[in-house]
Amino acid sequence: MTKRIVKSDSAPAPIGPYSQAVEMGDFLFCSGQIGLNAETGEVVSGGVKEQTEQVMLNIGAVLAAADMKFEHVVKTTIFLTNMADFTTVNEVYGRHFSKNPPARSTVAVAGLPKGVKVEIEVIARRH
Repeated sequence: MTKRIVKSDSAPAPIGPYSQAVEMGDFLFCSGQIGLNAETGEVVSGGVKEQTEQVMLNIGAVLAAADMKFEHVVKTTIFLTNMADFTTVNEVYGRHFSKNPPARSTVAVAGLPKGVKVEIEVIARRH
């Protein structure tokens, strides 16, 4: 198996020494996405709802760069700085996984890069 780096110009560039995603065989391992606008490199304005909307756009762009869609996602991990945001994040997240949702973990954390409220990472697999 060959390791292939996946990059999308429609998603924010990494803010550290990591790749947006790595493809190995049929699997795509996507780094966590935060609510950064790809064009400006800035956190989107608003609260956790707006950040989650941007996170899902960013994930969609990375998946598309690997010729995949949300239906290919088999596992997600959500990181929240405040579990009180759980319902709001679920509302946005659920619109992208309305049928046969992936396995998921949600973890409360003390902080996230750039002071954002939510980060989501995904693992996808080709059908």
